[in-house]
Amino acid sequence: MTTATRAISTLIVDDEKLARDELNFLLRDYADIEILATAENGIEAVRLIEDLEPDLVFLDVNMPGLDGMGVIRTLREKDIPLPHFVLATAYDQYAVEAFRLDALDYVLKPIEKERLDETLERARRAVAEKGPAPDAGDPAGLPRPASAAASPMRTKLLVRAQNRNLIVDAQDMIYATIEDGVISVVTTTIEGMLNYRTLEELQSNLDPDHFWRAHRSYIVNIHRIKEVIPWFNSSFQIKMTDKKETEIPVSRVQTKRLRNLFRL
Repeated sequence: MTTATRAISTLIVDDEKLARDELNFLLRDYADIEILATAENGIEAVRLIEDLEPDLVFLDVNMPGLDGMGVIRTLREKDIPLPHFVLATAYDQYAVEAFRLDALDYVLKPIEKERLDETLERARRAVAEKGPAPDAGDPAGLPRPASAAASPMRTKLLVRAQNRNLIVDAQDMIYATIEDGVISVVTTTIEGMLNYRTLEELQSNLDPDHFWRAHRSYIVNIHRIKEVIPWFNSSFQIKMTDKKETEIPVSRVQTKRLRNLFRL
């Protein structure tokens, strides 16, 4: 049997509580499966996948509102990196559509222990092939982009606000976030938009000793963090020093770096 090199973070999504509890019970027998959370509908599933970045999702196909197939399509539309999906249903007519959406596996309810063994072995191989998340960084646990050495660090940022192009000190940036391809920034004095195409491009131009990619959608100034807030399933949010005291999620892969940074 293939040996997993790390725990496989897992999310269970099903609109029936009995089905969620049963699968949760079965998965507890596997030492390398870490259950992060459960969701009872597709909308909640999308939010949890975006926030927790699980390796594996057991996803019910038939749910009211946003069904399992809809969850995968929504994540793709939002350009969110996809976990491995195991689609579960009492019906077998969705198998073709499941594999068209690149599902890792397709299982029929009720899930039998022997069948679950096969599914998890397939998941182990898939996670191992994908490899662990990058963990390069300085001693403080802050990521240093590979391009940082080649890119000049910006000390000034051009912020578009109220039909004006304003120049602010980069160190005054509290956080930047991206939504629908547009990067907005909150500084100590103004809010506006930046003329960068991606957060990766912005990050490569900022001092890695001061700015941290806490989440795929956020870059934060570590000197503008006001509070670290424990969240569910051993995760965290950080409260910033802006007027709204914005609370920003810390992705699961960045939790270790947060702990190192503040000795949590």
